[in-house]
Amino acid sequence: MSGTAHHHDNDFLFKYIFSTDHKMIAKQFFITGSLMGLVGMLMSLIFRLQLGYPGESFPILESFMGNWAPDGVLTADKYLALVTLHGTIMVFFLLTAGLSGTFSNLLIPLQLGARDMASGFMNMLSYWIFFISCCIMMASLFVEGGPASGGWTIYPPLSALPEAIPGSGMGMTLWLISMALFIVSQLLAGINYIVTVLNLRTKGMTMTRMPLTIWAFLVTAILGLISFPVLLAAALLLVMDRSFGTSFYLSDIYIAGKALEVDGGSPILYEHLFWFLGHPEVYIILLPALGITSEIVATSSRKPIFGYRAMIGSILAIGFISFLVWGHHMFVTGMNPFLGAVFTFTTLLVAIPSAVKVFNYLTTLWKGNIIYTPGMLFAIGLVSTFITGGLTGIILGDSALDINVHDTYFVVGHFHIVMGLSGTFGMIAGIYHWFPKMYGRMMNKGLGYAHFWLTIIGAYGVFFPMHFLGLAGVPRRYYANTEFPMFDNMYDINELITLFAILAVAAQGLFIFNVFYSMYKGPKAPQNPWRANTLEWTTPVEHIHGNWPGEIPEVHRWPYDYSKPGADDDFIPQTVPLAEGEKDEGH
Repeated sequence: MSGTAHHHDNDFLFKYIFSTDHKMIAKQFFITGSLMGLVGMLMSLIFRLQLGYPGESFPILESFMGNWAPDGVLTADKYLALVTLHGTIMVFFLLTAGLSGTFSNLLIPLQLGARDMASGFMNMLSYWIFFISCCIMMASLFVEGGPASGGWTIYPPLSALPEAIPGSGMGMTLWLISMALFIVSQLLAGINYIVTVLNLRTKGMTMTRMPLTIWAFLVTAILGLISFPVLLAAALLLVMDRSFGTSFYLSDIYIAGKALEVDGGSPILYEHLFWFLGHPEVYIILLPALGITSEIVATSSRKPIFGYRAMIGSILAIGFISFLVWGHHMFVTGMNPFLGAVFTFTTLLVAIPSAVKVFNYLTTLWKGNIIYTPGMLFAIGLVSTFITGGLTGIILGDSALDINVHDTYFVVGHFHIVMGLSGTFGMIAGIYHWFPKMYGRMMNKGLGYAHFWLTIIGAYGVFFPMHFLGLAGVPRRYYANTEFPMFDNMYDINELITLFAILAVAAQGLFIFNVFYSMYKGPKAPQNPWRANTLEWTTPVEHIHGNWPGEIPEVHRWPYDYSKPGADDDFIPQTVPLAEGEKDEGH
């Protein structure tokens, strides 16, 4: 009998910890990514207090952070450290790993009719390497000199010279190690997603019968596979410059009046390598969110998604163009104006497939029989932030206009709305929508509505006024603007932004409570709570290994047969065979 007892211990270990089941790994990514997101959000709250009330004392900060905030005032170097880690955590750990890791893992096998991912072991490995990466990033908070402080883009020479500032020491080394592991985790996951989509579709699931979520995850994984190695190369060259005496990024540098013995490198090289990842990265965040929105908007409008083929085309076009635009982050690096014009052209080009997506969402909503679930509200919220954030992108994408607002709060406002909010709204919408699939229970609707309205008011309240600060020339990343008399009348705006930030962060408390309460106490979910067509709702509510008991269902139609004329019900699942003379819309 001792063997059985031993088996039970193993059971726990391999069911909850080192699980190779994609559904459990999705939950692991969700919980870990969300915890990291919570830390990143709290960091932003701390430095927002300094921006809204420069130099004022908050005794709670001293008790919470010790010598980071002597007398309750955040120090300047720790302010930079918080800004750096906030950016890193939100972009990579929450919106890349949290979003793709959760939903690619959960939905790819379930929506394609696969028993699991192509390689369960690689999937588990990708999560645990991500977990170690998170731990190292968090550990950098506790080393002497503090964490990396060069901004989330860690431009050299600040990041390349360990003696430059306290945050360029051990903290920067840990940042680089953490990011290297993070990239390994993303590559393992990406290969897995691609192989699963291409090889493990069930009978009848042709590429044009795949839900748009899967198209988005597929293109996202391909983007990651091509662009993440470039960031790894940039990070490795930076490690060489820091520790092994090379000068890839260093040239003609003086510290304390003494010339360093480095020559011939260029910090601009680092910018090219970083942004060659950095721009596809925006779409690695946005595409899964847009895919999730496509699925939720169609389901909750009870209408077929408008322009299914055009939506696939726009996902592919966005993916392709995203590799041709990285120079728009570098208009002020002294680049050749002709090259600037080329990057302006390619950047404005990406507006076309993006507009296709927006118009198709609006057309799907138009005259739909809309059911306003919390997930649907966040999906519509994403359409809103995608439009408002995208419009300011037209200004920043134009080399002549960008020079005026580059490195001001205009840029911060723009990318937080278009990437931060759209990515976050997509992720939250997905959680509300697929929570019944993940945990077998329903989330509380009333809390969901309160969460949405407080979040969208708080979020726009934070990032909309930033555009005005930017147009007035207020530079980003500064600890305080008290030295500049021309910004004296801007304090009110910064204070307003901080108050909205407090509201938005508090609203996430509702969401966290809703998630954890519903996991254990929520009403039990029916098998298909949203009356949706896709395959994941044909699986039993209780999670089983291999997803379907018995045979995997066969697919006969595209996933968006909602309110089909002549049908008895307002939805026809993909597993229902085509009737005599019925046309499959996807083909």
